[in-house]
Amino acid sequence: MQAFTTLSASLLPIDRPNVDTDAIIPKQYLKSIRRSGFGPNLFDDWRYLDAGEPDQSCEGRRLNPEFILNDERYSQAEIILGRENFGCGSSREHAVWAFQDYGIKALLAPSFADIFFSNCFKNGLLPIILESTLIDELFVASLADPKCSVSIDLANQTILRDGNQIAQFEVDEFKKHCLLNGLDEIGITLQYADKIKAFEAAQKSSAPWLYNND
Repeated sequence: MQAFTTLSASLLPIDRPNVDTDAIIPKQYLKSIRRSGFGPNLFDDWRYLDAGEPDQSCEGRRLNPEFILNDERYSQAEIILGRENFGCGSSREHAVWAFQDYGIKALLAPSFADIFFSNCFKNGLLPIILESTLIDELFVASLADPKCSVSIDLANQTILRDGNQIAQFEVDEFKKHCLLNGLDEIGITLQYADKIKAFEAAQKSSAPWLYNND
């Protein structure tokens, strides 16, 4: 997993409450577990005017001109700006994978659905909870100016805009450690590889019947 330390990027405002995971990545795309290739289908039903299917090229599909992902002015955004209860609905890591494949590295919202919130951290995507009043201000700014950007410093848990700190955010210390060091659950386990091997060797000596392949 790629480490997250700091990020300076523009905002992609998704001005809807209760954005659910089926909207983020529709159910027909859940057959794949590759963790990649989902970016073109992010918000598929909102982004396109025709229905999409797995393994279908999105080139030539009819774009919805009213959806913000199709606004070229926001094409370089790396931070999602959302409303309350972002990521609600069914549990699917594919939603996080779709954001990452599109190029999103962090999300700002007044609240997130619990499972989605947890899946973000497990995959290296940083979700940050901010006060609704600040979220409102950022929506006004980003919708008025697509180049509106913020700087996130995870180590210091701060967000800056135009060089001025606008927020100090909370984050679980263990989750913060994992993001700063690029550690997913497998990476954490591999930190104890020597101890695991030593335990297996000792167990094989004391209980060899557990390792009998006959």
